Amino acid sequence: MRPRAGSWAISGTLGNLEEAARRSVDERIWGYIQGGAGGERTLRSNEAAFRRWTVWPELLTGVTSVDLGTSLLGQVVSAPFFVAPTAYHREVNPEGELATAAAAGALGILGVYSTLSSDSLEAIAETTGSGPRWFQLYLQPQFDVSAELVRRAERAGYGAVVVTVDTPVLGSRDRQEESGFALRQAIAVGNGPTVRSPARGPTWDGGPCRLGDAAEVSWKTLNAIGRVSSLPLVVKGVLRPETARRAVDAGARAVIVSNHGGRQLDVAPAALDALPAVVDAVDGRAEVYLDGRVRRGSDAVVALALGARAVGLGRPVLWALAAGGKEGVARYLRLFGTELANSLVLAGRSSVGQVDRGLVRPAPPEPTGASPPSEDRAATAPTRPRHAGRHLPSRRA
Repeated sequence: MRPRAGSWAISGTLGNLEEAARRSVDERIWGYIQGGAGGERTLRSNEAAFRRWTVWPELLTGVTSVDLGTSLLGQVVSAPFFVAPTAYHREVNPEGELATAAAAGALGILGVYSTLSSDSLEAIAETTGSGPRWFQLYLQPQFDVSAELVRRAERAGYGAVVVTVDTPVLGSRDRQEESGFALRQAIAVGNGPTVRSPARGPTWDGGPCRLGDAAEVSWKTLNAIGRVSSLPLVVKGVLRPETARRAVDAGARAVIVSNHGGRQLDVAPAALDALPAVVDAVDGRAEVYLDGRVRRGSDAVVALALGARAVGLGRPVLWALAAGGKEGVARYLRLFGTELANSLVLAGRSSVGQVDRGLVRPAPPEPTGASPPSEDRAATAPTRPRHAGRHLPSRRA
């Protein structure tokens, strides 16, 4: 039976979305969604990076309308933000990726759908209809499995293949483990029984560590994926300028600046901090996107001003799915777009193409003793939600 959308899908705001989601899912799923790697320093850095920039509005520009439309790899989209790839949507809400895809597709928002989606890439494509969609690839231990996923995506009408390169193994995720969500037991994914999650990290017992059955994440493998199909290649997980240059030299049409939401290498730089140097290194030869802790429309303005062509929305899409299913995701995307449009008007811009680096400046240093980031682990430690388990299967992951 299809669950009724929660009240957030009717009257919620961006400000109370996170709390609405927290009350809608089990503690173990909340730990999976929210958790970062290790001590979560990078998770906190992603947020802190946005506080280091301010938008300086240009007034008296006579703005009478605002257009969020743009194109990504030549494909027209309604706004410069996209649904970032995240796994296991049916663990968050039984409507799964089909709800996410239906909401994004109806609004003309690009959806990037994970190898580890609960629903098959073909079912997602059918639900998306004519809406823009790309396929995210986790490289598999057997190259033939990776290649067949790419071919399936091409047959299903996906517009690009996004290869995630920052997961040779999974990061150490304490909060996820403490919440009871672990990947020791396989979670069914829609793309078939041969598809695997990235391998768990090595276990040290005093001698050399072996990675076991991990996929080969290398330039050789990336080049081979690029030859599998005619789909444009996008490389996700880039932080170093030289990596971006080499990816473009290898044929990448776009790179996504990302630290995997702070879930891989703790103490990696904030994605926003890495963005300007990557933009400069690519020098217009490929498109650059940012995926890392974008929460408000004004965050998107900062990222666009620093050179991103579009920004990814990760955890908030899962929050919206948890809080209200398909209607929740649709409301969230509309609210985000509305706030972005409002921010552009207030900044004196009538389109995303008018946003440039002159619109932002470094913020003054925060005073000593300023409040810590809201996503600090102590502030967001999971507690048992009031409606625990309402959207979850009985099986424990």
